[in-house]
Amino acid sequence: MNRIRKGDQVVVTAGKDKGKKGDVIRVAGDKVVVSNVNIVKRHTKPNPQAGQPGGVIEREAPIHISNVMLFNPASGKGERVAFKVLEDGRKLRVFRSSGEAI
Repeated sequence: MNRIRKGDQVVVTAGKDKGKKGDVIRVAGDKVVVSNVNIVKRHTKPNPQAGQPGGVIEREAPIHISNVMLFNPASGKGERVAFKVLEDGRKLRVFRSSGEAI
Protein backbone atom coordinates (compact mmCIF):
# COMPACT_ATOMS: atom_id res chain seq x y z
CA MET A 1 0.00 0.00 0.00
CA ASN A 2 1.42 3.37 -1.02
CA ARG A 3 1.46 6.41 1.22
CA ILE A 4 0.44 8.60 -1.73
CA ARG A 5 -2.18 7.55 -4.26
CA LYS A 6 -3.86 8.90 -7.37
CA GLY A 7 -6.36 11.63 -6.49
CA ASP A 8 -4.65 12.70 -3.24
CA GLN A 9 -3.98 16.39 -2.65
CA VAL A 10 -0.28 16.97 -1.97
CA VAL A 11 2.13 19.80 -1.16
CA VAL A 12 5.55 20.00 -2.84
CA THR A 13 8.30 20.16 -0.19
CA ALA A 14 11.42 20.58 -2.36
CA GLY A 15 12.52 21.94 -5.71
CA LYS A 16 11.52 24.87 -7.89
CA ASP A 17 7.80 24.40 -7.14
CA LYS A 18 8.19 24.20 -3.34
CA GLY A 19 4.97 25.16 -1.53
CA LYS A 20 2.61 24.48 -4.44
CA LYS A 21 -0.45 22.30 -3.94
CA GLY A 22 -2.04 19.97 -6.47
CA ASP A 23 -3.77 16.67 -7.07
CA VAL A 24 -1.87 13.51 -7.95
CA ILE A 25 -2.65 12.57 -11.55
CA ARG A 26 -0.51 9.44 -11.79
CA VAL A 27 1.80 7.35 -9.58
CA ALA A 28 4.53 5.33 -11.29
CA GLY A 29 6.90 3.58 -8.91
CA ASP A 30 8.76 6.23 -6.93
CA LYS A 31 7.59 9.13 -9.12
CA VAL A 32 4.33 11.09 -9.08
CA VAL A 33 2.75 13.50 -11.57
CA VAL A 34 1.01 16.42 -9.82
CA SER A 35 -1.37 18.81 -11.57
CA ASN A 36 0.11 22.27 -12.30
CA VAL A 37 3.49 21.32 -10.78
CA ASN A 38 6.83 20.84 -12.59
CA ILE A 39 5.55 22.17 -15.92
CA VAL A 40 7.95 21.48 -18.81
CA LYS A 41 7.84 22.41 -22.49
CA ARG A 42 7.99 19.54 -24.97
CA HIS A 43 8.79 20.18 -28.63
CA THR A 44 6.73 17.62 -30.52
CA LYS A 45 6.51 16.70 -34.18
CA PRO A 46 3.09 16.54 -35.76
CA ASN A 47 1.53 13.08 -36.04
CA PRO A 48 -1.25 13.09 -38.63
CA GLN A 49 -2.23 9.47 -37.89
CA ALA A 50 -3.02 10.32 -34.27
CA GLY A 51 -4.40 13.75 -35.18
CA GLN A 52 -1.74 15.43 -33.07
CA PRO A 53 -0.47 18.86 -34.13
CA GLY A 54 3.17 19.78 -33.74
CA GLY A 55 4.63 22.61 -31.71
CA VAL A 56 5.61 23.41 -28.16
CA ILE A 57 3.36 21.71 -25.61
CA GLU A 58 3.39 22.41 -21.87
CA ARG A 59 2.69 19.45 -19.60
CA GLU A 60 3.48 18.12 -16.13
CA ALA A 61 6.64 16.10 -15.63
CA PRO A 62 7.04 13.52 -12.85
CA ILE A 63 8.71 14.41 -9.56
CA HIS A 64 10.10 12.10 -6.91
CA ILE A 65 7.60 10.89 -4.31
CA SER A 66 9.94 11.98 -1.48
CA ASN A 67 9.47 15.62 -2.54
CA VAL A 68 5.73 15.68 -1.81
CA MET A 69 3.67 15.37 1.40
CA LEU A 70 0.00 14.59 1.79
CA PHE A 71 -2.03 17.76 2.49
CA ASN A 72 -4.07 17.77 5.70
CA PRO A 73 -7.06 20.14 5.31
CA ALA A 74 -7.58 20.27 9.09
CA SER A 75 -4.15 21.77 9.77
CA GLY A 76 -3.61 23.36 6.35
CA LYS A 77 -0.13 21.82 6.03
CA GLY A 78 1.58 18.81 4.51
CA GLU A 79 1.92 15.93 6.96
CA ARG A 80 3.48 12.51 7.20
CA VAL A 81 1.45 9.33 6.76
CA ALA A 82 1.35 6.20 8.93
CA PHE A 83 -0.50 2.92 8.56
CA LYS A 84 -2.90 1.48 11.10
CA VAL A 85 -3.98 -2.16 10.90
CA LEU A 86 -7.61 -2.71 11.84
CA GLU A 87 -8.96 -5.76 13.69
CA ASP A 88 -10.19 -7.37 10.47
CA GLY A 89 -6.70 -7.09 8.92
CA ARG A 90 -7.32 -4.09 6.66
CA LYS A 91 -4.72 -1.33 6.47
CA LEU A 92 -5.76 2.28 6.94
CA ARG A 93 -3.75 5.42 6.16
CA VAL A 94 -3.68 7.96 8.99
CA PHE A 95 -1.90 11.27 9.62
CA ARG A 96 0.97 10.87 12.08
CA SER A 97 0.30 14.13 13.92
CA SER A 98 -3.39 13.64 14.70
CA GLY A 99 -4.01 9.96 13.97
CA GLU A 100 -7.14 10.79 11.96
CA ALA A 101 -7.95 8.60 8.96
CA ILE A 102 -7.35 9.89 5.45
